[in-house]
Amino acid sequence: MTGKLYRSLRRRPLLDQNVELPTDYTSIIKIWLDSLISSPKNDYLKSNIFEKFVDASTVPSHVRREAAINKWLFNETVNAETNLRLSTTPYDTVLLPSVRFGEFVEKTRSIISQVIGDLPTDMSLGSFSGGASTSRSRTNSFAAGKYVGKAHITRACLNMFELSDYPVWSLTSPMSLDVVDGANMFTVPKNALIDRVACKEPDINMYLQKGAGTQLRKCLRRVGINLQDQSRNRALAQKGSKDGSLATLDLSSASDTVSYELVFQLMPIAWFSYLNSIRSPIINIDGERHECEMFSSMGNGFTFELESLIFYSLARATAYFTGTKGIISVYGDDLIIPSSMYDSFSHILFYFGFSPNATKSFHTGPLRESCGGHYWNGDDVTPFFVRRPIDRLSELVLFLNNLRIWASRGQTLFLDDDAWPLWSLFSLDVPPNIKGGDLVSSGRYQLISPDNPRKRLAPVTKIKHLPQEGKYLHKLNSIELREDVPFMEKASDKVVLGVCRLANAKKWTWHSCGMLFLEEAA
Repeated sequence: MTGKLYRSLRRRPLLDQNVELPTDYTSIIKIWLDSLISSPKNDYLKSNIFEKFVDASTVPSHVRREAAINKWLFNETVNAETNLRLSTTPYDTVLLPSVRFGEFVEKTRSIISQVIGDLPTDMSLGSFSGGASTSRSRTNSFAAGKYVGKAHITRACLNMFELSDYPVWSLTSPMSLDVVDGANMFTVPKNALIDRVACKEPDINMYLQKGAGTQLRKCLRRVGINLQDQSRNRALAQKGSKDGSLATLDLSSASDTVSYELVFQLMPIAWFSYLNSIRSPIINIDGERHECEMFSSMGNGFTFELESLIFYSLARATAYFTGTKGIISVYGDDLIIPSSMYDSFSHILFYFGFSPNATKSFHTGPLRESCGGHYWNGDDVTPFFVRRPIDRLSELVLFLNNLRIWASRGQTLFLDDDAWPLWSLFSLDVPPNIKGGDLVSSGRYQLISPDNPRKRLAPVTKIKHLPQEGKYLHKLNSIELREDVPFMEKASDKVVLGVCRLANAKKWTWHSCGMLFLEEAA
């Protein structure tokens, strides 16, 4: 079996990660799991490893998709109720003991204003990702290709968007803008029972949404919330599991339950107006228009940052009114608060339209979970997942690397007596020339082992031709330099001097010598 696999690989100039494997590894893994001696770490792996497994024997894809859409629509009914409740709640309604609704909202709003200010500092910040949009499918969604040709935009966004205000587009032929209603819904696998809903946004909306998200992210960083780093949440979860001082909360469908009225009541009016103009108010679901009760969906370029800001501010306001001292940390809907505040904060979350996930939220006992880290009495028991059949070489390498990392959690990369038999058996089917190295980031491309590293697996993909001007604009738009470090680049017959993204840069002008200069905002 292995000899035939090696010969097929030697005939390839690159090691193809999609080489098919003949062995049924899944059944062997299940036998191995049954043989493990009971312990918190082993038992936790047993109960979680196949939680997200999807193959032909699980629920059919169309059933998972339908379940996901129905759940999303149910969340919209919850959002409608939240919108009505928040818009009609009297100011003097008691929300917490001796705390009126109006007081709580005002305090939360003031915290948000302190974090982000009353005005967006620079609406010209923006970027494209490699994700699909309403005009481009996933296979044709390279970021560089989105700067040229046809682009989609909503009517409200078009009313405040002028290509001339964005110097990156002054270097090429005009982009063609088509007005659309909003975003398009799609689903991706989540677990064996249900998919996850996301939305493809119009191109220009996404460009501006990502710019707004960048601003919110920078503002949150100034108050200690770093959305670039999950390690703080994991460290705090470990601390909470050890001494019980901190609780971890995970919310069900958090991105889909940030209601319109909640954002309207909490955000500064200028921020609300801007975000409202660049969001998608309509979601197209298999050709049917749905007018959103939520403010923004998963797929919107600022949803993650906006929900992080709202949860942080709600937690801070709750701590203020309950007189609770302690650490508050937020990463999306992964929340960490003092354990003593758990019940009060859960009540606040429910009232404002959110539902803590009871199976993944912990404030008592030895278990805490946050940002992918799972801890039992301070010990790392984080499981790994088998998400699909191990029928390709890359999936086998990924499983073996995950097994090794799980077995050596918090220590050097060794294999204990539990993991060694399975790892040694499965690794026989891995070609020797991709064994070696100890980088945790090796993922599915190189097997972590004591061997000397030589080669890595490489995906065999067909990359479509990208327009040169789009590649140039994407590169230019991605570069952040100081004014005192000039960036010289040829653009047609013009030379660009300066930077493409600079806070407070309001206007660009061409000098007679053919140089592009920045004028600072007043």
